[in-house]
Amino acid sequence: MDRKTADQMFADFREGRLGRRAFVTRLLALGATATSVAALLEACGTPETPAPAPAPAPAPVATEPVPPPAPAEPELGEMENELRVGNWSDYIAEDTVANFEKETGIKVSYDTYESNEELMSKLQLGAGGYDIVVPTGYIVTVLAAQNLLQPLSKKYLTNIANVAPLFADPKYDPGMKYAVPYQWGTTGIAYRSDKVPAPPDSWAVFHDPQFKRKMTMMDDMRDVLGSWLKFRGKSLNSTDKAELEAAKADAMTSKPLLKAYISAPVKGRLVAGDVWIAQLWNGDTTQAAAENDKIKYALPKEGAGIWTDSLVIPASAPHKRAAHAFVDYLLRPDVAASVSNFTGYGSPNAKGAELMESKIAYPTDEELKRLEYQTDLGAATELWDTIWTEIKAG
Repeated sequence: MDRKTADQMFADFREGRLGRRAFVTRLLALGATATSVAALLEACGTPETPAPAPAPAPAPVATEPVPPPAPAEPELGEMENELRVGNWSDYIAEDTVANFEKETGIKVSYDTYESNEELMSKLQLGAGGYDIVVPTGYIVTVLAAQNLLQPLSKKYLTNIANVAPLFADPKYDPGMKYAVPYQWGTTGIAYRSDKVPAPPDSWAVFHDPQFKRKMTMMDDMRDVLGSWLKFRGKSLNSTDKAELEAAKADAMTSKPLLKAYISAPVKGRLVAGDVWIAQLWNGDTTQAAAENDKIKYALPKEGAGIWTDSLVIPASAPHKRAAHAFVDYLLRPDVAASVSNFTGYGSPNAKGAELMESKIAYPTDEELKRLEYQTDLGAATELWDTIWTEIKAG
């Protein structure tokens, strides 16, 4: 699919100039798969009233992610003078890009997204034109299996030895063939200590009517359903239909009590006091707390998600040599420390962690026992998609 065509269609749909039915029809005509179209609709939201959700499908058998064979490290051409980066919002220090441009002369275009699903759909549809993006671990496995990632040429990454051993051989990308760990953190509960009588220690708080319309949960299928699975003592990677239906029931109970499903942008609402309790990442909570010290963070007793986000280069990246230069720049200890000082997230960079000034709220040993990494759902993704669509439409 032509990237400019995909980008324009994506913008027209997001801004309401193109209806849902026409958007789907054109994507399918251009060769997009039904799965990628469904994921893109979920990532964008729909300007029109959504159609009735389909009946739940039988639970598929879970499949473990299978990373592709180790690729040969490609030779890269001459250094380019421009670079396009896609990243989560507020996920890099304010001066990082400017300092890189000043040191290298490479001009950086910077774009943001708010979910892994939005990012994956863009890459699958050939939209975005990115040279570097920052997916969560389980998404790396999926993208690599679909041949959407460029194998890293490590001879251009002189600082890669700075990655701490704990992060240097992740299950989602053994040997860092495609991805360089960037930040890590947890997904728990941010709350206003001046509004909430006691620290919320359970996902059950999102069922509490005393906080009606003062709570939000993430606009993310994996985070919302995963939290309710943990609430019931199940794996947040469950593919069992009965377990997922129970998680759906919990989500439907909480939905009337929520102000919205919203991710990073909820920080401003917490600061203002419009929201008192929010499912949120630990680093974004730290960022909000820098503006209002009444904002605190808790990890529920039932458990929660832990994750690593990584730097990857799409196979379609037009500026692969410049992309390697930016990755290597971010691997410098001083730069890695600066990024984590701003974001409030942990750094997988061993030397960078030693230079960090801010106090990151790392999980305790006891909390770590209750945390779980997300993994690729395989064929069960369709069942999750169906249930999430029903929740959002219900």
